[in-house]
Amino acid sequence: MESTSFEHVGETVFSKKLDNGLQVVILPKQEFNKTFATFTTNYGSIDNQFVPIGKKEKAHVPDGIAHFLEHKLFEKEDRDVFQDFSKQGASANAFTSFTRTAYLFSTTQDVSKNLLTLLDFVQSPYFTEETVEKEKGIIGQEIRMYDDNPDWRGYFGMIENMYKNHPVKIDIAGTVDSIANITKDMLYECYETFYHPSNMLLFIVGPIDEEKIISLIEENQAKKTFAQPFDIQRFHDPEPHDVVQKTKKIPMAIQTPKSFVGFKEANVNRYGEELFKHELTINVLLDMMFGQSTSQYEELYNRGLIDTSFFYDYTEENSFGFSVIGSNSENPDELAETLFNMVNQFKNKSLNNTEFMRIKRKKIGSVLRALNSLEFIANEYTRYQFNGMNLFDVTKVIENLTISDIESSLHQHFDEQSFTVCQVMPQT
Repeated sequence: MESTSFEHVGETVFSKKLDNGLQVVILPKQEFNKTFATFTTNYGSIDNQFVPIGKKEKAHVPDGIAHFLEHKLFEKEDRDVFQDFSKQGASANAFTSFTRTAYLFSTTQDVSKNLLTLLDFVQSPYFTEETVEKEKGIIGQEIRMYDDNPDWRGYFGMIENMYKNHPVKIDIAGTVDSIANITKDMLYECYETFYHPSNMLLFIVGPIDEEKIISLIEENQAKKTFAQPFDIQRFHDPEPHDVVQKTKKIPMAIQTPKSFVGFKEANVNRYGEELFKHELTINVLLDMMFGQSTSQYEELYNRGLIDTSFFYDYTEENSFGFSVIGSNSENPDELAETLFNMVNQFKNKSLNNTEFMRIKRKKIGSVLRALNSLEFIANEYTRYQFNGMNLFDVTKVIENLTISDIESSLHQHFDEQSFTVCQVMPQT
């Protein structure tokens, strides 16, 4: 087992790659009384075209199948796994994102027993045509629930404006029509391809003994049989640089309009250090433009264009990326126009190095505060790891950012051709 120390944040991480390819990462934190564990596969909603294990031809599976598979793994022939965790004093959950699916638990007792439960239920799929058909109704209700959520509709409406071919534009849960085509055999095919240990990462953080935990995991995995590790071939159709649609209005039963503006990232396929630096650069940029201490934020608020729902964020993974800025607003058209003009004005002025340094310090402080959360550490460590980065290097990367990095990304990312607007409007 290897150990890596990150002295600048006071953490030591232990890791080992098992014979079956599973990457295990352990972070002992004796000052906590809770243990948090995630078992994550590098497989999400955008992975709908791939070559299945043991085959040569590309398969195209229904949208939403990764999320469907997440649901089905909790259901076994004789029980529901949530009850197992509950009896053992643990709280369990799972989620599917664009790029990964995670199964997790938190507990203050019986860590070993809960860890074995986590490993065993994820690595023992049980699907029948009958249970698959039953699940379609349950997930269909979940999809319809999100269809009634104006924030969700506005967010995905903005992504739909950006992307012509990339599956990131499709709701993570799919559609009622797409999940209707899912079969038991498709689920097993996706499971056997993407849930191989070599495509997964197990992360445990809490007041634990790393030697005992790794021995427990090795013993558990040695009892199971897996295919040889292999490289998964994934495919995405070519995507144009420009957005597909400049504006969209979605009528819904709401009182206050919502306005979302976004910028599509043109230069994707970054990985590792390059992705790390670019993602943090754009996030610092957004803080410099629209943080609560900026004149732009003050103007937006004083003019009544935004309220406390105002937010901004940047998302980038391999093959896609975008920034989004949004808020409830009584004047959604004026808000979208003002945000676009503010970005252009920011591009045409000299950047303030003092402000840049202040934002960097603030960003580092927020990261250090977040590292007090075991849940944040477990979820973010895995995301960074799958993208060739390390969570505990975030503060170093921010420290090394320069004003020239900011200027370069400002002109490259916030381009007029990559700009789009989606608004959720009250029905008339």
